[in-house]
Amino acid sequence: MSKLRVGLLFGGRSGEHEVSIISARAIANALSAEANSQKYEIVPFYIQKNGVWQGGETAQQVLKSSEATENPAITPNLWQFPAETAEIDLWFPILHGPNGEDGTIQGLLTLMQVPFVGSGVLGSAAGMDKIAMKTAFAQAGLSQVKYKAITRAQIWSNPCIFPKLCDEIEATLGYPCFVKPANLGSSVGIAKVRSRQELEAALDNAATYDRRIIVEAGVVAREVECAVLGNDNPKASVIGEITFDSDFYDYETKYTEGKADLLIPAPLPETVVQQIQEMALQAFAAVDGAGLARVDFFYVEATGEILINEINTLPGFTSTSMYPQLWANTGISFTELVDKLIQLAIERHTNSKLEDSVK
Repeated sequence: MSKLRVGLLFGGRSGEHEVSIISARAIANALSAEANSQKYEIVPFYIQKNGVWQGGETAQQVLKSSEATENPAITPNLWQFPAETAEIDLWFPILHGPNGEDGTIQGLLTLMQVPFVGSGVLGSAAGMDKIAMKTAFAQAGLSQVKYKAITRAQIWSNPCIFPKLCDEIEATLGYPCFVKPANLGSSVGIAKVRSRQELEAALDNAATYDRRIIVEAGVVAREVECAVLGNDNPKASVIGEITFDSDFYDYETKYTEGKADLLIPAPLPETVVQQIQEMALQAFAAVDGAGLARVDFFYVEATGEILINEINTLPGFTSTSMYPQLWANTGISFTELVDKLIQLAIERHTNSKLEDSVK
């Protein structure tokens, strides 16, 4: 029986390029484990920061060293792919951030007409855009913090509008509040603000990252997360909690060893655990998720409120990332998890072909 050729796609054009490489290396190790190596053949593909795809020895070397590289001798051609792409049976994209988990690469892989791990175009796009995501959550009846969606044009185009916009944010959300680009992951471009001066600076900075910006009210709460695995009948993991000493869970805190601690399972009442798990599954369905997702919540212990924060349809997949750790504590090892994700991708692709045949 021939092995399934799995195209491991990593790197990418976002600011999370290096994290993607580390995630890919962990997945490659899992696919190389004895239980999986009998079923799968790993074929790595590295996307340089300029968008050029590299296969063969270059991709292998980046995967082995965990260091980004870029060959200046290669003239960028974003329409040319390595010849090996035509031989792939299934894609395992582990591209974090824009051009990786926002529906763009998912659209390309859909056109290739082979299975791929994770959500499709709709789920990925909704899971990446914080404004679209919150709209979907509201429609599903999920409680969340107060927020205001604004655009770059409101910040930069008319000097007369900007002060009124800040007045409105102060009146409806108050301080502290968080300013976030709508379409960036891993806390990139996010700022916690406590004054008018900080608000103006944060809005101006966020507008350099994205034309859509979201401002959220701050809340005193515990930050907890739940992992989801499945397609039409997904399952929820145990709950994990993030604790940290920094002002908020920013990029440095998230990816610097020792800056944050993960408590798995989180010390929570069983009724709260069950409610978070139910809400995680509702959120997954609200954005049409598939395969995997990590759903983040605020638990306001003083009032008992559970507020959904966001969903990440392609979470970090390093050996220390929350998503695989949550499943490890639920009874599914890293090696088993990678195998299950591949099987879920095949299941979803098979169902899609059935739907196409009916049409």
